[in-house]
Amino acid sequence: MDLAAAGLTEQPFRTQGKPESIVSYASHLEGLEAIRAACETPNGLALLQGPPLSGKSTLIQHFIDSRDDDQECAVVDGTGLNATTLLEATLREFGYEADFHTDNELLSMLRVFALHQAASYQPPLLVIENTHRLNPSALRTLCSLAELKCLRDNRLVSALKIVLVSDRSLESIIEAPAMAPIAGRVAVNFQMRPMSCDDAKEYLREKLRNAGSRVPEYVFPNSVCVELWDASGGWPGVLDRIALLALSRADSLPVSISAIERPALPYSDWDEQSITELENAVGVAPEPPKLFLTKEGDTIKELTFDQPRLLIGRSEHNDIAIPSRFVSRHHLLLVRHGNTTFMMDLNSSNGTFVNSRRVSNHVLIDNDIITVGNHRIKFCDPHATNRGLITGNEFTDTAIMKTLDDMRDLLAHENTAMLPIPSENLPTYGNK
Repeated sequence: MDLAAAGLTEQPFRTQGKPESIVSYASHLEGLEAIRAACETPNGLALLQGPPLSGKSTLIQHFIDSRDDDQECAVVDGTGLNATTLLEATLREFGYEADFHTDNELLSMLRVFALHQAASYQPPLLVIENTHRLNPSALRTLCSLAELKCLRDNRLVSALKIVLVSDRSLESIIEAPAMAPIAGRVAVNFQMRPMSCDDAKEYLREKLRNAGSRVPEYVFPNSVCVELWDASGGWPGVLDRIALLALSRADSLPVSISAIERPALPYSDWDEQSITELENAVGVAPEPPKLFLTKEGDTIKELTFDQPRLLIGRSEHNDIAIPSRFVSRHHLLLVRHGNTTFMMDLNSSNGTFVNSRRVSNHVLIDNDIITVGNHRIKFCDPHATNRGLITGNEFTDTAIMKTLDDMRDLLAHENTAMLPIPSENLPTYGNK
């Protein structure tokens, strides 16, 4: 159905660019007030987080539109930016063509600009979208910007207002010791929430009104609004898209429920390898995995896997000794490589199973169950969510071969069978 047939003079549900109209709802208004409060605090800094299509960009646009016209503002997409490109993009957004050759020159120019603006009681505003995708060098530069101070009313206050926007929680990064200049300024840590059903009804109909509809209740009856809300999970960006699609697919008014599609709901698209590398770069050390050894449902042993390797088997020389005739003397080996845990069966008589499937080599993820004879080992590591993060050759060549050599030396005094050559079986990588 075209717009005119639906009584509309313009597109009500824009999915790209600046929205024609901003319709507020509970979480939007709360976020707007929270960011305003943070920016009115002399040293305040705001964190705005939520999954893709949760309304963060619209909220930022509303906040920028409502600010004092005399305040300079820069909105920068942090995806892939390093120190140099972050400074260049920020200066460009503030209206400067940066003709400098070094980061120090760029930083000095930005410092002069911010201090000059702050001296006139209008500190500039810097909004970083996709903060979680900044390179470590850019995060360090961001800390330098957060430390800029000017003297006002006989006290030092921040010379740059900052809002950091992210598709997922920034807490693990902000809490790193190297990020103290940022953490010390956080006044608001706001998480977007989905709309209620009533919010969604009013949101849909207000957008239809703003686009020219005289009777939006006829275009989207109550039952259709409820279905759209349920299909979108209450996230405004998803709601816009499925409402637009339903309107275009409808043959007549009112739009029917059959015209509504149910897309995959938004989730944080954080790349686990990227967050691990970033957290390591800024000094965040994730908690090591935990192992729970059980038999017939009873927990026998619980331990933290905080060492490079862990040997499991019947012999008392193992790190985890399991006195059972169903367990080989040296049954399996666990190896830590970075933040990934690799499991290797050591040619055991009865085999090693992960989640009821027999494997020779395996990258473990959170909540995997390893079965050894009539014992089970639960592997718990919230950071381990993807089996395909490390290529087989890299892992085998760097970690497994070295660890097996070490194990051969360690067990040389025992009358043990030769440990397997790591190239005999390729790791059974795969996505969960």
